[in-house]
Amino acid sequence: MEVTDVSPFAIAIRAGTTMVRLTRVEEFRAQPFTIAGWEVADMDSIIDSLSARGVTFTRYDGMGQDERGIWSTPGGDQVAWFSDPDGNTLSLTRYSR
Repeated sequence: MEVTDVSPFAIAIRAGTTMVRLTRVEEFRAQPFTIAGWEVADMDSIIDSLSARGVTFTRYDGMGQDERGIWSTPGGDQVAWFSDPDGNTLSLTRYSR
């Protein structure tokens, strides 16, 4: 396991080919920002799989997301957000590197 990024807001940890981003919170309650995120190689297939299981992807006003709810960063990364059953925000990211 390797820590790949640390900031005052979150830590990213990689174990093999899996990357998890964890966000620090002072107390446990549903958070409107991403509390956990996963790096994915194929955003479309993951969204299709999760959507088939009833996951709804979140749309944010002014973000310019596509029809699947994917936002593309200026650098070409792709991000999509959804909520867990407690209302916390989770994300998927496909890096363009």
